[in-house]
Amino acid sequence: MAKKTKAEPLATPDMTPRQIVTELDRYIIGQDDAKRAVAVAIRNRWRRQRVADEMQGEIAPKNILMIGPTGVGKTEIARRLASLTGAPFIKVEATKYTEVGYYGRDVESLVRELVENAITLVRAHLRKGVEEEARRRAGERLVDILAPRPSFSAEEADQGHYERTRDKMRAMLQAGELDQRRVEISSEQKANPVMIGGMGVEQMDIDLQGMLERFMPKNTVRREVSVAEAREILFEQEVEALLNPEEVNAAAIDLAENMGIIFVDELDKVVASDTRGADVSRQGVQRDLLPIVEGTTIQTKHGYVKTDHILFVAAGAFHSASPSELMPELQGRFPIRVELADLTKEDFVRILTEPKNSLTRQYSALLDTEGVTLEFTDDAIDAIASYAFHVNQSTQNIGARRLHTILERLLEEASFEAPDMKMGKIVVNAAYVNERLKEVTEDEELSKFIL
Repeated sequence: MAKKTKAEPLATPDMTPRQIVTELDRYIIGQDDAKRAVAVAIRNRWRRQRVADEMQGEIAPKNILMIGPTGVGKTEIARRLASLTGAPFIKVEATKYTEVGYYGRDVESLVRELVENAITLVRAHLRKGVEEEARRRAGERLVDILAPRPSFSAEEADQGHYERTRDKMRAMLQAGELDQRRVEISSEQKANPVMIGGMGVEQMDIDLQGMLERFMPKNTVRREVSVAEAREILFEQEVEALLNPEEVNAAAIDLAENMGIIFVDELDKVVASDTRGADVSRQGVQRDLLPIVEGTTIQTKHGYVKTDHILFVAAGAFHSASPSELMPELQGRFPIRVELADLTKEDFVRILTEPKNSLTRQYSALLDTEGVTLEFTDDAIDAIASYAFHVNQSTQNIGARRLHTILERLLEEASFEAPDMKMGKIVVNAAYVNERLKEVTEDEELSKFIL
């Protein structure tokens, strides 16, 4: 039987608040208060793991409430934060959840999603440690397929000739000389998840899908594939054999409990209004969310998960409601509040030029695949920023997302013609921008539909 790996928890990155803010600055423009708040919250988790055991349980996470309009960076801050810390992260909209008893998703399901995310991270982490051994085993299995062991006894077999043949096969496999040869391999085919009441069984609290798989006979399929394909299939089988599911699940639960980040967007949408019938269970969603944020134990198909030290980051525009209209108990569970500012024209200029993944760099990289060089002049950047700011002010303010629609409109013709240009250069200057956007942006009704 294959020896299973033992899962070890992922280490908390040793990043200071200043280093975290510096990393966030590479992708997000402005919003310094929000960046500092989340950076301190992450550093406090690192600090908590280094205090005395009896104190660790007493230190609760400092949950954060971000207040600001759409498109100013709330979600991006939380997502980038999880990425650079290696923490399990999920983003959910509060409006997707309903009070228990109503049609919709129950609030506890967000914890189950977090655990699934943590399992993916743990498996990816442990996979690196078993890949070398899995490759070796997959290679030996391929040698067994290409040079089967003799069916007669060892005394009758020419062992020296047999081993020389296997050594030759190994060398040819390593050199890729046999990649196109066809071989027959066996693989297990999983049954499709059973559907009950429109919900996949794999999403239930108990592992009913796993129970059904254990009762149902294994469906082994033999198929003919190339050696190159067989190598990857056998490699994946060996990786699975080397990973211990119980250990992975235990490490994932520990990671979710101590490092997990749940981002709850549109929290302002579950503030109960004075009207009747239009906001079914909004207050109920707050009541159901409260114990999870306070700290409780949720049953999942992988085990029980404590939410006491999960970091919750909530966000909302709070245009028609204010944070003070949330349940007092829920308000108290978000002690850190930061207000994100509307984006100015100068912010749009920086967003288009400074981040490592700026939209101008993205479009340039896309057209570069066609052999076309795309260049933005400074006055073009200024013009694009002006149009984005103007449209946001005159219609619905959607923040930096406006840049996506404007650039798509601006470069639509270039993107269409690029494959036929083969080699060439497109210089986007202010005149180019004005020619394609002026008419649309000046017509307010038209800009509502196009930009």
